Formats: sequence, C-alpha cells, structure tokens
Amino acid sequence: MTGLIVVLLGALSSPPRMMAGDGEFARLEYARAEETYDSAMAATADSAEYLWRLSRLYVCMGDMAERERREETYRTAAAYAERCIRADSMIAQGHTWRAAALGNIAMFEGSKAKVRLCNEIKHELDCAIALDSLDDVAYSILGSFYLALGKVGWFERQIATVFLGSLPGGGFEEAEAALRRAIAIAPGIVRHRFELGLVLQEEGKRQEAIEAFRSASELPTTVASDPRTKERAVRIAAKLEEE
Repeated sequence: MTGLIVVLLGALSSPPRMMAGDGEFARLEYARAEETYDSAMAATADSAEYLWRLSRLYVCMGDMAERERREETYRTAAAYAERCIRADSMIAQGHTWRAAALGNIAMFEGSKAKVRLCNEIKHELDCAIALDSLDDVAYSILGSFYLALGKVGWFERQIATVFLGSLPGGGFEEAEAALRRAIAIAPGIVRHRFELGLVLQEEGKRQEAIEAFRSASELPTTVASDPRTKERAVRIAAKLEEE
C-alpha cells in the first residue's frame, strides 16, 4: 500500500462497491464506509481485499472512539486483519493493519502480554515489507515501534528478558530510518512526519524535530485523527522553539 490516501488502488479492476467504500473512507465518512464494505462482504464472504479495508477502517475508528470503546474497536480491527491473512497471507495490508491493531491493543495489556505483542507486531511488519517494499504504512508503524523500543532502558530490557521474554532489538536510529523511508514513499501523510518529529526530539535533534512537526501540521487531512495530530505538532513545535 502506497499511503493511507491511496484508496483507489487498482480502481480500474476493483468492484464498484469496493470503490464506493474506498471513496467514503477517503471522505472520512467511516460509518458509510463500514456499511458499504459490510454490504459487499455479504456477497463475497472472506474476501481478503475487503477484510484488510475493514481492519484499516476499525483502526481509524478506534483512534477517534470514546476511551471506553477503543479496545473493543481495535480488537475488531485485529480480527478482520487475521481473517484477511487466513484468506490470503500474501496480501501485505493484512499484516500491516494487524500490526497497527496490535500496537493499539498493547496499550490495554500488562507487561507480559506487551512483550508477546511486541514480537508479533515485528513479525507482521517484516511480513508486510517483504510482500510490499512500498508499504509506507508498515514503515511508519515500524518507526513508531522502534521509537517505543528506544525508550526502553538497559535494565528494563534485562528484566523483560529474565521474567517476560526477550524484546526485539532496535531503537531511535532504526526508527528514524523507517520513518524517513515512509516519507519518501508517501510524503503527504501527517502521521509519518509527526512520528519522525517525535524520534528527532528523542535524539536531541531539536531544529530538525521542529521542522518535522511544522511539516506535519501543514499537510492535508487524510484520516479523521489528523486534525488532532496536527494540533499536537503545532504545540510541540512551539514548546521546542521556546527552549
């Protein structure tokens, strides 16, 4: 997948209802997109192309859901992605959106489950990138994944290894490389530049971080959570400029 906004991928050969659902998704009409995809699924049960789209949709809806509904929504996203992988494990997007869903589910889990999910997420992202080297979403999630790992100290890693299971390697350097790859593939996506800003901030690259946050705040909205992300980018950039 080449960007969250590339919803007309394969439009010339896509079924009309799939194109209609993609159009609703692009317009941020998530309820209508869900209805359209569900209607199409009734006629084409376990179609991998619809299933990964439903997983993507539920991840995006989870990002905007009320706090008490987020976990359930992300778990629905993961379930659709798992069905997609069972239907066709060679479709990169199934792996990408399962990784995205699991990354959000991890926020609701305990330490042992988080370590297990870390390894599952890394596996799914490796699969996605192996299947599609232009999957910018997979690279973006990988960047966030390495950012999180970079914040885990040596002592915490040792504790995790002894009591919970080993964590994957990697840190800020790998995070920056993955996010720069995502931006090179899809330069117009808010998330990619915002997450890069967070990494650069952790690396102490203050001016580069400010530029990344500014760039993120100036991009057009492509998913419903973008306005909130752009507001955060503006606030963080302003704070960094004051330091």
